Amino acid sequence: MAVESPKEYGFVVLVFLFYVFCNLWMSFQVGKARKRYKVFYPTLYAVESENKDAKLFNCVQRGHQNSLEMMPIFFVLLLLGGLRHPLIASGLGLFYTVARYFYFKGYATGVPENRLKIGQFNYFALLGLIGCNLSLALTLLRS
Repeated sequence: MAVESPKEYGFVVLVFLFYVFCNLWMSFQVGKARKRYKVFYPTLYAVESENKDAKLFNCVQRGHQNSLEMMPIFFVLLLLGGLRHPLIASGLGLFYTVARYFYFKGYATGVPENRLKIGQFNYFALLGLIGCNLSLALTLLRS
């Protein structure tokens, strides 16, 4: 049995690309922070005893790193859930991407708790995408 993508699946692909660009932007912010706080490659995280700005750099780095850690989960949920519910999945994916932007921006302030002011809402989008995937699974099982 083949699964066909609906014509609205193009919105899912656009949201996918939007997140890719958002993540690239985050990586550029880490690069700028490396120069600003003098944390050079291959150092992943700065050590506070060696760098007075270590916490500021580490918060920028951690904001991007967390987004990288969540990216495979988001991509799978978006791309699969979009097969059954492309408009809902793309809306949730857009919401997720915007929330991740604010997650990163909040983290990059140097106060880790700031990542949750708006950024915490990305988890609601993931729950919605899980629902889209459950719907797809049930549809496939019934056919």
